[in-house]
Amino acid sequence: MYRVFEALDELVTIVEEARGVPMTSGCVVPRGDLLELLDDIRDAIPRELDDAQDVLDHRDSIVNKAQHETEQAIGGARSEAEQTLAEARAEAEQMVAEARAHAERMVADARAEAERTVNAGRHEYEDLVGRAQGESERMIQAGRAGYERAVEDGRAEQARLVNQTEVVQAAHAESARILDAASGEANRLRGECDAYVDAKLADFEDLLAHTLRTVGKGRASLRAAVPAPSSAPFDYRD
Repeated sequence: MYRVFEALDELVTIVEEARGVPMTSGCVVPRGDLLELLDDIRDAIPRELDDAQDVLDHRDSIVNKAQHETEQAIGGARSEAEQTLAEARAEAEQMVAEARAHAERMVADARAEAERTVNAGRHEYEDLVGRAQGESERMIQAGRAGYERAVEDGRAEQARLVNQTEVVQAAHAESARILDAASGEANRLRGECDAYVDAKLADFEDLLAHTLRTVGKGRASLRAAVPAPSSAPFDYRD
């Protein structure tokens, strides 16, 4: 390497001492001396530098090839990712559609079941009210018949005693007592009838409230089982 630097210094000296060409920036140098110095420099340059240049050239080739392969890999990965994303989006939309259809079927079934339960409760209520009204009318008629019998008995007893002066006051008292007893019996029967009707109505209201709570729990469980939509929420309560 020392000869390389020495030859370079000689080249610089020759150029600096060369005779200039008038009206130009050029100069006249001895061609033979320059070529000899350049041959010395070429011979003095180590073979490793040439090999190193080959390595650098090969490195550039490898880097360019790797960059090209990387770009191709990135493009393929991007295409594969886009395809995977499209497939995932399509599958998600299909799952959402199936979940929506299943939820709609469950809501329709729950609504039909609720309507059947309400209709059954209404029929039972009407049946209970009909039986209660029939029982009330029967008890009222029985009370009215008893009252009428008591009145007839009182009137008969009053007619029997009407001509007996010594027992007129007792007859009036007994008639009033019989009338009061008949009226009290009628009031008692009417109260029992009202209590019976109130009890039947209360039983039906408890049954109807239990039915409505059961339907409400069913709808609440249905809402909890249906997942929420990912991008466009919808409501199944209507």
